[in-house]
Amino acid sequence: MELKNKYYYFISAFTPEICKKIIDYGTSIIEKNKKDGIDTSATTFGDKHKSVVKNGLPQNDQTTQEITTNNKENNNFYIRDSEVAWLTDSWIYDLVVPYIEKANYYSGWNFQFDAHENFQFTVYHPSGFYGWHTDGGSDVFSAYKRYMNGITDEPLKQNGNFPSGYTKDNSLIGKIRKLSLTINLNLPGEYEGGNLMFDFGQHTNEKQFYECTEIRPQGSMIVFPSFTHHCVTPVTKGTRYSLVLWTLGEPFK
Repeated sequence: MELKNKYYYFISAFTPEICKKIIDYGTSIIEKNKKDGIDTSATTFGDKHKSVVKNGLPQNDQTTQEITTNNKENNNFYIRDSEVAWLTDSWIYDLVVPYIEKANYYSGWNFQFDAHENFQFTVYHPSGFYGWHTDGGSDVFSAYKRYMNGITDEPLKQNGNFPSGYTKDNSLIGKIRKLSLTINLNLPGEYEGGNLMFDFGQHTNEKQFYECTEIRPQGSMIVFPSFTHHCVTPVTKGTRYSLVLWTLGEPFK
């Protein structure tokens, strides 16, 4: 799917006070989960994250093809290293969803959507990163399926989470991720590295790889189609805080 606008952004949409409130809230949930013995490590499709791939090599910002080429004899690598907490508070949706609607309209996408997942509050400590990936596909094969205990062939993960692509949330079943949103919660200079990058492919008029500096100001947010390849480069100094949301609808036709 070729789009005129690859992404749409808003500068400093959230005030510093709101950003701090979300950071304090998200980090408190992470700390509570740790005390309760709940794993706070961010997960990925295929369990290619640091907490599972023991003594593995970090993918960093290398493409999957580069990793495969450089490590032909070693498939022991991970593509994600961060901590997360899941937020479901109505006041956050009330703040964020209008921006998704504006981005969808003013970008010219006009995607149909009618559901949102939980917010993912993400913490990238020094060396933390998320390698190249997409947040979802665009066809019916990427749609969420209902998980049924004792019937679904795939078992629950060790931490009790559903296998990738499954849910018990009736509002998500049969739907795909269409739009992804990322909000930068940090003040400028609080971290280095940790850049959001896009891969727009080799057959476009633009440069294939693009570093998104538009959302560096605190409280800035970006919305983009969930099938877009993107990554977060390794944080080299400080701690990066972000808030992510996925918006869903029926598969593209």
